[in-house]
Amino acid sequence: MSQAKLFRSVTPGKATVLAIGKAFPSQVVPQDCLVEGFIRDTKCEDATIKEKLERLCKTTTVKTRYTVMSREILDQYPELATEGTPSIKQRLEIANLAVVDMAKEASLACINEWGRPVSDITHIVYVSSSEIRLPGGDLYLATQLGLRNDVNRVMLYFLGCYGGVTGLRVAKDIAENNPGSRVLLTTSETTILGFRPPNNARPYDLVGAALFGDGAAAAIIGTDPIPGQESPFMELNHAIQQFLPDTSGVINGCLSEEGIHFTLGRDLPQKIEDNIEEFCKKLMKRADLKDYNELFWAVHPGGPAILKRLESKLKLESAKLDCSRCALMDFGNVSSNTILYVMENMREELKNKKDTGEEWGLALAFGPGITFEGILLRSLLQPEM
Repeated sequence: MSQAKLFRSVTPGKATVLAIGKAFPSQVVPQDCLVEGFIRDTKCEDATIKEKLERLCKTTTVKTRYTVMSREILDQYPELATEGTPSIKQRLEIANLAVVDMAKEASLACINEWGRPVSDITHIVYVSSSEIRLPGGDLYLATQLGLRNDVNRVMLYFLGCYGGVTGLRVAKDIAENNPGSRVLLTTSETTILGFRPPNNARPYDLVGAALFGDGAAAAIIGTDPIPGQESPFMELNHAIQQFLPDTSGVINGCLSEEGIHFTLGRDLPQKIEDNIEEFCKKLMKRADLKDYNELFWAVHPGGPAILKRLESKLKLESAKLDCSRCALMDFGNVSSNTILYVMENMREELKNKKDTGEEWGLALAFGPGITFEGILLRSLLQPEM
């Protein structure tokens, strides 16, 4: 990895991000090609649905995505694109293998950047809303990576878009309460469980088709990094979670014999806008921070409307959410993974700052509940002069 020199001293006992990695399936879907492919694969003949999907693809700001789904899979499992056909068994056959394959690739990239042997990993936190089985993907991943059989494993299932920040919070707690530990956080998601033909009775299906992608991410978390061996770039200073009362139906996911079905309330962006400032102030209070524009921002890009509402509410400068918008443009909304893609973008941005760069920042994500997850971050990087 490129060795970024530390700019700020590490706080003893505080969790730091020591390395990061990502992985994607081989199928690349340019947004310009999505509509024709989706309409063809689902044998949709409704011109109004095609027009709606074309409009949505333009408004999402996504340029490229990656997906496990392919023509070969649909040829083998035509029931995945057939309305009303039980197919959960087939979907899980595909998804259970795919998420571990992607998680392994992302973890290996992360471990390679970290530079220490896999035997030094003491804990694993495994995040996914895309598989269902016992034992879970955490065991298969640990086995395939060659981790010790006494590695401590935690599974976080079906948290949705805030799962990546939850994983960081849990990894932080583990690292800080087990001195010397090194925690592998991995997140892996595929849209296979939710893929189905469009139907005018389910308008949110088109939003999912236009917005979501597949992939995996990984990070190594630990306290008191070893000088000369480890290169921390971000400190996880303080983490909080809260849910908004009486909003459990705004984001709703139900598993059936046909897969997983989501509905999304139109009032989600407004709910986030109405509550985001108070939530941010709770985090900022820990470091006596007052000015939103003195921070860097790593926000899960659930969609362009949420980013726009947050930017407007907090009166952020136009470039503050660039790392989030770039992740959305390059990969789409990849659920729990996306916050780690944003943080990787942020690492490069902070390294390339011409001045000293911001010291403090926030990582934020929102999901079913409505649940807010947030972490007060502290940059440790020396900008390149």
